[in-house]
This record gives sequence, C-alpha cells and structure tokens, in this order.
Amino acid sequence: MTTVSPTPAPTPATPSPGQTPVPGPPPAMRLRELVFGAACAAAVRAAARLGVADALGESPATAAELAKVVNTEPVPLRRLLRALCCYGIFSEREDGTFVHTEMSRLLREDDPNSLRYISLWCTEPWTWKVWPQLDDAVRSGTSVFPETFGKGFFDYLHQDAAESAQVFNRAMTTSSRQSALDVAELLDLTGVSVVADIGGGQGHVLASLLDKHPEVRGILLDLPGVVARADARLRDGGDLAGRADIVAGDCRQSIPVEADLYIIKNILEWDDESTRRTLRNVVAAARPGARVVIIENLVDDTPSMRFTTAMDLLLLLNVGGAKHSRDSLVGRLSDAGLAVGEIRPVNAYLHAFECVVPG
Repeated sequence: MTTVSPTPAPTPATPSPGQTPVPGPPPAMRLRELVFGAACAAAVRAAARLGVADALGESPATAAELAKVVNTEPVPLRRLLRALCCYGIFSEREDGTFVHTEMSRLLREDDPNSLRYISLWCTEPWTWKVWPQLDDAVRSGTSVFPETFGKGFFDYLHQDAAESAQVFNRAMTTSSRQSALDVAELLDLTGVSVVADIGGGQGHVLASLLDKHPEVRGILLDLPGVVARADARLRDGGDLAGRADIVAGDCRQSIPVEADLYIIKNILEWDDESTRRTLRNVVAAARPGARVVIIENLVDDTPSMRFTTAMDLLLLLNVGGAKHSRDSLVGRLSDAGLAVGEIRPVNAYLHAFECVVPG
C-alpha cells in the first residue's frame, strides 16, 4: 500500500530520569474504562482492517492525508486515531499529525513481529456473539458455541466462516513463526539424533531446530489437512526436506513415531480427555529415557497474564477448553507417567516443561 510520507519522523520526547510517575486514574474512572474495553478492541480491529498502520509512513501525517490512502472519511478516521492514541497505539503531535509508536508498528503487515492477524483473530465477528454469554459458560463450565451457532467451533469455522478460518490460519502461522526461533534458541539438542514435533502445525518450530542443528533429523506429525500446508523448507524440494519426515496423523489417536526428543506445543488446552490421550500416546511411543518438552501458555506467574487469562476465557466459550496453570500442567504430565524436570520461560508468553519418559 502507498505510504503517505517518505521522510523520517522526529523522535518523540521521553520523560526525564527521576521524574515523578503520574498517578493512575481513580478506581471509578478505571472501571469505566474497562467496561468500554470492547471499544478499544473494535478500534484496533478497525485500524487493522483499514490498513492505517501500513498507510502511515515514517514521517507525521494528518488524518486527512491518511484518509485518502485508506479510503475513509477524514473526521471519523481522526476520531478512531484519537481513541487509539489513548492506548499508545499511534501518537498525536501538537500540530495534529500522527506518528507511529512501537505498538502501532505491530499492526503493519510488513513488520517482522506483526500482530495484525492476531488482532483480527481475537476480534472476529463470532467473538462478539460469545463474549456476552460468559456468565452462562461460567455457570455450566462448558462451551456456549454449539448452542449459539448450532454446531461446534471448528465445524462452524470451516463450514460457515471461511474468511475467519483464513484469519485463524494466518494468525496461527504468524504466532508459530515468531515463537519458533525462541524455542530453537532455548532447547539444547546435545545427544539428540531425531526430534519429533507432535501436533506441530506447519512445522515452523521443527524447521527452526533443523536449521540450527544440521546433524539432527526431524519428524512432523499433524492432521492431514495441516501437514499438507507444511513449511516449504520441510517439503519435497525444500532446504530441509532431506532430513525431515512429514507424517499425517492424529496425536489423540496414536503417535506412530520414534524420537529422542518429542515436542508438544500449545495443543494441550482443548479439553482434559484429549490432553490425557495425547500424553498417554507419547509415553507409549517413546523409549525409556526419551525427552518430552511441553510448551504452553500459563495463566499464572507470567508477565502475560492479562493476555493468557483472556485467552483462557475465550477457550471456555468456544471449545470448553482451558489454559493451564503451572500446577495443573505438572499434574497432568505426572499422571501420564512423565517425570517432570526443569520449567523454563521461552518468552513472555510461553513456558517449556522438560520431561523424561521413565525407564
């Protein structure tokens, strides 16, 4: 998309060292702000859909200039930008022009750490229908999705909401690519000849590990429709294809692969029964002494608790699932027969649980 201006913007002023922090708003004002949280989410979604962050270049631009690029009316666009500035998404200068902030850049399509599709996914039309029913989900402890839409979440997504399904796939791909390098940096593969990524999606984690460790072979296991879209590096003709096997299967049914290290990332949150089956299957498949690394978001003791607890509630609404606490995940791993060792942060959002299959 064409940008408005090509020249660099001045660096915004920063508070002086030792400056007294500005007191936060009083409780009544803060609560009012919180109950209007939907307005903030809707504003982020609107900016992402309009491509405002992509339209804003590296120098200040007025709402009228941006409106010409994104094809909107200038006055409502200024109102949208004004609201976003309150949350640190864009910044308005004294002359009425707007510039980027660290957060607004994350809405750009071309940013290496872009959260554009994550922002769209978390504000898809179906979310606005299930959030108001959270009290019903809390009462029953089950998903409200089937009653609301007449079918389960994934059936609805793929049968009735093709655009939302595409956004979901883009969001998951973006998230996986961004965390794959962190996982590859964290894991020590000393003594590992074969690593298996169980339920590994398109294999971004596996590809990052193989790229870093040229002596290691890898196996990607996921559903047929998922592995059909595997990372191009792993498929025939790809740079890593000679060291990668792609296996179509359902880890909840069986895990027909042998490896020194099994990785299970972000798939133990749908429901307790599928979690138990997956963990039992990996223990059954692995030889004694094999490593199993479980990587998950936690709802306790992390810098990202506001995000993970929100995702936890959304899981309750759409599939009846849950994010784990440290203790709940350790309990499930131990019940499956795994010996749980060190627990380490991967990044601000993920923790890795190092486990071993007992002899």
